[in-house]
Amino acid sequence: MPSLLKRTNIVFNPDASRVIARYFTPGGDKTIIETLNRVIDLDEKEAQFVLNQILREFSHRHRNVTNIYRDHFRKLRHFNKLTKVDLKSLSDIKKLLIGAYFTSEYSIESAAFFNPSIIEDPDQSHLNKGEKRIIVSFRATGEGHISSIVFRNGIIDNDNNIVFDKAHRLVEEPHIVKDTSHNKDVFKKKLLEMNVQEDVLSPVLKRLGDNFTFEELIRSVDETKNELTDSYECRQELESIKWLAGSHYKMQFSMDTAISERVIFPIHESESNGIEDARFVKFTDDDGEITYYATYTAYNGFAILPKLLMTKDFYNFEVLPLYGEYAHNKGMALFPRKINGQFVMLSRLDGTNNYVMFSDEINVWQKAIKIQEPEFTWEFVKIGNSGSPIETERGWLVLTHAVGPMRQYSIGAMLLDLADPTKVLGKMAVPLISPNEDEREGYVPNVVYSCGAIRNDKHLIITYATSDSASSIATVNIESLVDRIIEDSNNGSKIEKKDANILYVEDDTLYLRFISGLLKAEGYNVSTASDGVDAILELAKGNFDLVISDINMPNFNGLQLLEKMNIENVKTPVIFLSGDSNSELISKGKELGALDFLKKPIDRALLMKKVEFHINGKLKKV
Repeated sequence: MPSLLKRTNIVFNPDASRVIARYFTPGGDKTIIETLNRVIDLDEKEAQFVLNQILREFSHRHRNVTNIYRDHFRKLRHFNKLTKVDLKSLSDIKKLLIGAYFTSEYSIESAAFFNPSIIEDPDQSHLNKGEKRIIVSFRATGEGHISSIVFRNGIIDNDNNIVFDKAHRLVEEPHIVKDTSHNKDVFKKKLLEMNVQEDVLSPVLKRLGDNFTFEELIRSVDETKNELTDSYECRQELESIKWLAGSHYKMQFSMDTAISERVIFPIHESESNGIEDARFVKFTDDDGEITYYATYTAYNGFAILPKLLMTKDFYNFEVLPLYGEYAHNKGMALFPRKINGQFVMLSRLDGTNNYVMFSDEINVWQKAIKIQEPEFTWEFVKIGNSGSPIETERGWLVLTHAVGPMRQYSIGAMLLDLADPTKVLGKMAVPLISPNEDEREGYVPNVVYSCGAIRNDKHLIITYATSDSASSIATVNIESLVDRIIEDSNNGSKIEKKDANILYVEDDTLYLRFISGLLKAEGYNVSTASDGVDAILELAKGNFDLVISDINMPNFNGLQLLEKMNIENVKTPVIFLSGDSNSELISKGKELGALDFLKKPIDRALLMKKVEFHINGKLKKV
């Protein structure tokens, strides 16, 4: 079968000359104090001479390097009482010189330049007809494998010709502004998800109001230390509380920086070992307002924290952690608009399979449905997404990534229903992109990986990494790709109408809508009820072949519903769904006669297998 893909000759390679000036500590407190005292002892003229040499050698390598030195000097003010003289009393020359001694250069992309994402530039002015200005983000990696986000910009025309601006050598980090407020309930929920113990968390939160500032939280944590046992575990728990609070912040780049000069380097402790795999998307809200979002993974060497990056202009950014039961693991990708009034996100919450999540809030994710498992030999190890879905006339086009034999990464594609993205319309049976001979050698061999693509008229423009070392771009005709997906899946036939009636009972309107939609898409006749009381009324109206019910509902829960059905001698089989895996609930349900129990998030394929099995069993008995 002929290849659909057209590779371009564009290659982005690492550039070791792009460096930032980072705060540097040459050792422990003893070494720091000794270094400070040596500079203090210098004659002013000698200090001036040394500083002049440093500025001559490094000022052309950084924007405003003296401001960087002043900032790094200020980070040492807590050593005031330990040095020969008060640091504040030093001359400006010695302050700058001390700042230089506590500064080092870091080559942000010396090791790798990979995992790109592509987005339309907010500025589309002064272009010729048919042209579009684009921004490509990259995961840049340097010494110690610390990753950051960097950008390149260019212009693409109707014929998919792309010209990128030359990257500026100077690189600048943003100014950081801590977030001003946190909500106590949301904050507590996320910490409990992170397994912070209630007996440590409660004394911290009791000192705070319903909304609190970062500074108020730090003060409360410090005060709580005096109340609790000074154990390693307790200290770690308290650090986790500060860790989460500090992971929400805002940052601003100078307006006189070019996009290629801006680098989002790890800021907070939660990101100390890198910012990984930003998936950018241009999101259009219901009122037409546009925001550029990127999901990414913060890593501190021990744990990962999924985060959301927001911007309108790529100068001002806000960063906040993602909350919720299913807001964990890597590889989240936001849909470019709401669907049925909900934010929608692709995820790989179990590390192996693809899920679709839904939420009323963009940073809180509590509902998920599994839509895809590894099926073909080239994806047997695990699958995930390769960026945000692309809306086409025939469905949501999703690029996927998969791991197969010899740990080879490939990029595939699938098509999801526009109105119900939990419904898979088709999947490619073979990879769209696999590493060729020119792409398979690198830091991590045999890998192609993408964090995003955009639509350019009739074509998909795919940015992808090659063996975790460099990056490239390929194009594919969208109509031909969708045709291949449908052809591979043999999914063109109409839904077969089934002669079976199902009652679905659920108090969560989101699950009510989507589970009933899944069942209808399979051809079942579906009635719904919002709780056990409504379900009793529905059961009295007609004959049902199956009841699917949530357990935990207000007023009249699933167990009470089944008890009532037994009393009324209603023999309809029951399947329970629940986000609670409490063994007592399961045992009680089985005692009452429930045939099955499925845990949320719902695995679509498993649900349909259970439904078909129990309905067929019921119909055979009649």
